[in-house]
Amino acid sequence: MSVIKPYRFYSKAEIEGKALDLLMRMQRVPNFAPKWPFDASLVADFLDLGVVWDRIPPDEQGAIAARILPQKRQIEINEEILKLPKGFQESTLAHEIGHWILHVNQEEVDGVAKQLELIVCRGASKLLKIESIEWQAQYFATCLLMPRYVLEEKRTGRDLTKWADLYALAKELGVTISNLKHRLKDIGWIHIPQGSREIYLGTV
Repeated sequence: MSVIKPYRFYSKAEIEGKALDLLMRMQRVPNFAPKWPFDASLVADFLDLGVVWDRIPPDEQGAIAARILPQKRQIEINEEILKLPKGFQESTLAHEIGHWILHVNQEEVDGVAKQLELIVCRGASKLLKIESIEWQAQYFATCLLMPRYVLEEKRTGRDLTKWADLYALAKELGVTISNLKHRLKDIGWIHIPQGSREIYLGTV
């Protein structure tokens, strides 16, 4: 069998459920209970995944932010990301953990392989699958970093229509303001008209 699972569609609810299940499993193990600001390396430790920061040279398609070596149970992250705000670092690591949970056949990690090389196909008919796989991993990362139960707790006393409150919430969660904004929009708590800076409460 391949080290990468065959492509399949995951709904948002399925992905969120897998992220929540992981958090709940961590909650039950001493010293692994998640805390916020979120430290995604704790999740990697829980899954017995090593995390290495190193220089990853670009390939013929451009820069590589991170990759997985399944045989080594290791995630490599490009050290260039260290120049970015910490929220980007957490998001990148959580994204790779999403690939591990959703796309890596963990029982068949019998070869050293760069994750993107394994799943990227050149045929135009498969490009949408690649985009879907990347979206799935990023959505998992968003749900892992900002689970609904934590957002419910942290929103208390804050006005989600005020940017100052959103920036404070992002800092408390350990995420970027962009990730927080997209998460709140996705779950229907806020609405920001295209091209506007005005924030309106959603219908949820």
